[in-house]
Amino acid sequence: MAKQKFYVVWNGAEDGVYTSWEACKEAVEGFSGAKYQAFKTEGEAEEAFEMGYEAYKEKEKQTLPSPSLQGGSSISANEGTTEQGNRPLPPGRVRGGSVGSISNAIAVDAACSGNPGKMEYRGVYLRTGKEIFHYGPVWGTNNIGEFLAIVHGLALLKQKGLDTMPIYSDSVNAQLWVKRKKCKTTLERNEKSEGLYQLIERAEKWLRENTYRNPIIKWPTEEWGEIPADFGRKGGKH
Repeated sequence: MAKQKFYVVWNGAEDGVYTSWEACKEAVEGFSGAKYQAFKTEGEAEEAFEMGYEAYKEKEKQTLPSPSLQGGSSISANEGTTEQGNRPLPPGRVRGGSVGSISNAIAVDAACSGNPGKMEYRGVYLRTGKEIFHYGPVWGTNNIGEFLAIVHGLALLKQKGLDTMPIYSDSVNAQLWVKRKKCKTTLERNEKSEGLYQLIERAEKWLRENTYRNPIIKWPTEEWGEIPADFGRKGGKH
C-alpha cells in the first residue's frame, strides 16, 4: 500500500494542506499560476504552508538532491588512472581537442525497472570507481534519470569549483535535454510522478540560472564497454 502524501497549495482555487492528490488537483487544475507541492509528512506540509511559497522555495533553493559526496569519497582536479583494473582509461576528445586520460572525470547513469517504473541514478568518479552520488529509487523513466544525473553532476562540480571536469553519459537524449534546458519526457504527470516532476522543474531551473564549462561527453559504449556508472540492467526510454 502506497504511503499517504500531503499536498500544499499556496496559490490555487483554495489554498491549504490537502490529504489526497484528487483534492489537490481539483484546487490547482486550470488555475493560472498555481503553486503546489507534495510532502511526505503532514508536519512538513504544514510548516511549508505556514512559511509561504517564496520563503519555502528560498529555503529549498538549488535543492537538486544535495550535491554532496557519499561514503567519504573525494574528487580532485589532478589527472591519474582508474583503480578499476589498475589501468588508464582510453583517451577521449572534447570539441576537437584531446583530453588525454579520462580518469579525472565523472560518469553518470540511470536504471529503471519497468517502463515507467522504479528509477534511480548515480554518479561515479572514474579515478577511483567509487559512487559519489545516488538518488532513488523513485517512479520515473530511464531518460529522466539520465537527465537528472547530468544536472546533479553539474551542480556537484560547480559546488566543488571543478568547472572543467568532464561528465560522461551514454544517453544522447539526456544530453540534448540538458543542452536545451528542458526535460522532454512523455511521462504522464499524476500523483505517482508528481514528486519527480517537481524535481525535474528544479533541475530545469538550475540549468536556466547557472552557467557551466564542464564538457558533457557521450560515452562510446561500443568501443569502451558499459559506462562505469552502469547499474547492470536496462530500462525503458521516455
